[in-house]
Amino acid sequence: MAMIPSFFNNRSRDIIFDPLFSFDPFKDFPFPSSSLVPRENSAFINTRIDWKETPEAHVFKADLPGIKKEEVKVEIEDDRVLQIRGERSVEKEDKNDRWHRVERSSGKFLRRFKLPENAKIDQIKAGMENGVLTVTVPKEEVKKADAKKTVEIS
Repeated sequence: MAMIPSFFNNRSRDIIFDPLFSFDPFKDFPFPSSSLVPRENSAFINTRIDWKETPEAHVFKADLPGIKKEEVKVEIEDDRVLQIRGERSVEKEDKNDRWHRVERSSGKFLRRFKLPENAKIDQIKAGMENGVLTVTVPKEEVKKADAKKTVEIS
Protein backbone atom coordinates (compact mmCIF):
# COMPACT_ATOMS: atom_id res chain seq x y z
CA MET A 1 0.00 0.00 0.00
CA ALA A 2 1.46 3.37 -1.03
CA MET A 3 1.75 6.14 1.52
CA ILE A 4 -0.36 9.17 0.75
CA PRO A 5 1.15 12.49 1.85
CA SER A 6 -0.76 14.15 4.68
CA PHE A 7 -1.77 17.12 2.54
CA PHE A 8 -3.94 14.78 0.44
CA ASN A 9 -6.02 13.50 3.34
CA ASN A 10 -9.74 14.26 3.34
CA ARG A 11 -9.56 17.00 5.95
CA SER A 12 -7.09 19.19 4.04
CA ARG A 13 -8.93 18.59 0.76
CA ASP A 14 -12.11 19.89 2.39
CA ILE A 15 -10.31 23.01 3.61
CA ILE A 16 -8.69 23.80 0.26
CA PHE A 17 -12.00 23.66 -1.59
CA ASP A 18 -13.99 25.45 1.11
CA PRO A 19 -15.25 28.67 -0.58
CA LEU A 20 -14.97 30.54 2.72
CA PHE A 21 -11.33 29.58 3.19
CA SER A 22 -8.85 32.28 2.11
CA PHE A 23 -6.42 30.52 -0.22
CA ASP A 24 -3.82 32.30 -2.37
CA PRO A 25 -2.45 29.92 -5.02
CA PHE A 26 0.08 32.56 -6.16
CA LYS A 27 1.67 33.26 -2.77
CA ASP A 28 5.00 31.59 -3.68
CA PHE A 29 5.36 33.21 -7.12
CA PRO A 30 7.69 36.20 -7.65
CA PHE A 31 4.87 38.64 -8.49
CA PRO A 32 2.74 40.18 -5.74
CA SER A 33 -0.55 38.54 -4.87
CA SER A 34 -3.66 40.60 -4.28
CA SER A 35 -3.25 40.31 -0.52
CA LEU A 36 0.26 41.81 -0.67
CA VAL A 37 -0.42 44.70 -3.04
CA PRO A 38 -0.76 48.05 -1.27
CA ARG A 39 -4.30 49.38 -1.26
CA GLU A 40 -3.43 52.36 -3.48
CA ASN A 41 -2.06 50.10 -6.24
CA SER A 42 -4.75 47.44 -6.25
CA ALA A 43 -7.15 49.20 -8.65
CA PHE A 44 -4.64 48.76 -11.47
CA ILE A 45 -4.74 45.02 -11.04
CA ASN A 46 -8.50 44.73 -10.53
CA THR A 47 -9.69 46.74 -13.55
CA ARG A 48 -11.36 44.16 -15.77
CA ILE A 49 -11.97 44.86 -19.46
CA ASP A 50 -13.69 42.68 -22.05
CA TRP A 51 -12.86 43.04 -25.76
CA LYS A 52 -15.17 41.54 -28.33
CA GLU A 53 -15.23 41.86 -32.09
CA THR A 54 -18.49 42.12 -33.97
CA PRO A 55 -18.84 42.30 -37.76
CA GLU A 56 -19.06 46.12 -37.45
CA ALA A 57 -16.73 47.04 -34.57
CA HIS A 58 -14.35 46.20 -31.74
CA VAL A 59 -16.17 46.74 -28.43
CA PHE A 60 -14.39 47.23 -25.10
CA LYS A 61 -16.32 47.10 -21.81
CA ALA A 62 -14.74 48.05 -18.51
CA ASP A 63 -16.30 47.62 -15.08
CA LEU A 64 -15.63 50.89 -13.24
CA PRO A 65 -18.06 51.00 -10.30
CA GLY A 66 -18.08 54.22 -8.32
CA ILE A 67 -16.08 56.17 -10.92
CA LYS A 68 -17.53 59.21 -12.67
CA LYS A 69 -16.99 59.64 -16.40
CA GLU A 70 -14.96 62.79 -15.67
CA GLU A 71 -12.43 60.60 -13.80
CA VAL A 72 -11.77 58.36 -16.85
CA LYS A 73 -9.68 59.17 -19.92
CA VAL A 74 -9.91 57.26 -23.20
CA GLU A 75 -7.08 58.10 -25.58
CA ILE A 76 -5.39 56.80 -28.72
CA GLU A 77 -1.61 56.77 -28.43
CA ASP A 78 1.12 56.24 -31.01
CA ASP A 79 0.49 53.68 -33.63
CA ARG A 80 -3.07 52.57 -32.80
CA VAL A 81 -2.89 51.98 -29.04
CA LEU A 82 -6.16 52.43 -27.15
CA GLN A 83 -5.47 53.63 -23.60
CA ILE A 84 -8.06 53.65 -20.81
CA ARG A 85 -6.96 55.23 -17.55
CA GLY A 86 -8.37 56.87 -14.47
CA GLU A 87 -8.34 56.96 -10.72
CA ARG A 88 -10.64 55.71 -8.01
CA SER A 89 -10.32 57.93 -4.93
CA VAL A 90 -9.62 56.58 -1.47
CA GLU A 91 -12.54 56.97 0.92
CA LYS A 92 -11.89 59.64 3.54
CA GLU A 93 -11.19 58.15 6.93
CA ASP A 94 -12.38 59.47 10.25
CA LYS A 95 -10.31 58.88 13.39
CA ASN A 96 -13.35 57.27 14.99
CA ASP A 97 -13.81 54.78 12.13
CA ARG A 98 -12.89 51.17 12.77
CA TRP A 99 -12.37 49.15 9.58
CA HIS A 100 -13.19 45.45 9.67
CA ARG A 101 -12.45 44.65 6.03
CA VAL A 102 -11.16 46.55 2.99
CA GLU A 103 -11.83 44.81 -0.32
CA ARG A 104 -12.81 47.68 -2.62
CA SER A 105 -9.77 48.92 -4.47
CA SER A 106 -8.66 52.50 -4.96
CA GLY A 107 -5.89 54.20 -6.86
CA LYS A 108 -4.88 54.70 -10.47
CA PHE A 109 -5.56 52.24 -13.24
CA LEU A 110 -4.25 52.02 -16.79
CA ARG A 111 -4.96 49.52 -19.57
CA ARG A 112 -3.62 49.57 -23.14
CA PHE A 113 -4.72 47.63 -26.22
CA LYS A 114 -3.04 47.52 -29.63
CA LEU A 115 -5.84 48.03 -32.16
CA PRO A 116 -5.86 46.02 -35.39
CA GLU A 117 -5.28 47.57 -38.80
CA ASN A 118 -9.00 47.57 -39.63
CA ALA A 119 -9.89 49.94 -36.75
CA LYS A 120 -11.31 53.33 -37.73
CA ILE A 121 -9.35 55.42 -35.23
CA ASP A 122 -11.12 58.68 -36.15
CA GLN A 123 -14.61 57.29 -35.38
CA ILE A 124 -14.15 55.88 -31.86
CA LYS A 125 -17.03 56.48 -29.44
CA ALA A 126 -17.14 56.01 -25.66
CA GLY A 127 -20.00 56.06 -23.17
CA MET A 128 -20.51 55.26 -19.52
CA GLU A 129 -23.66 53.85 -17.96
CA ASN A 130 -24.21 52.21 -14.56
CA GLY A 131 -20.47 51.99 -13.87
CA VAL A 132 -19.64 50.30 -17.18
CA LEU A 133 -17.47 52.10 -19.73
CA THR A 134 -18.14 51.03 -23.32
CA VAL A 135 -15.66 52.00 -26.05
CA THR A 136 -16.72 51.20 -29.61
CA VAL A 137 -14.11 51.18 -32.36
CA PRO A 138 -15.74 50.83 -35.80
CA LYS A 139 -14.03 48.59 -38.35
CA GLU A 140 -13.14 49.29 -41.95
CA GLU A 141 -14.20 46.76 -44.50
CA VAL A 142 -11.21 44.64 -45.32
CA LYS A 143 -10.94 44.06 -49.03
CA LYS A 144 -10.32 40.44 -49.79
CA ALA A 145 -7.71 39.65 -52.39
CA ASP A 146 -8.91 37.94 -55.53
CA ALA A 147 -8.71 34.18 -55.29
CA LYS A 148 -6.58 34.12 -58.44
CA LYS A 149 -4.04 36.59 -59.58
CA THR A 150 -2.13 36.30 -62.79
CA VAL A 151 1.55 37.10 -62.50
CA GLU A 152 3.25 38.32 -65.65
CA ILE A 153 6.36 36.38 -66.59
CA SER A 154 9.29 38.52 -67.70
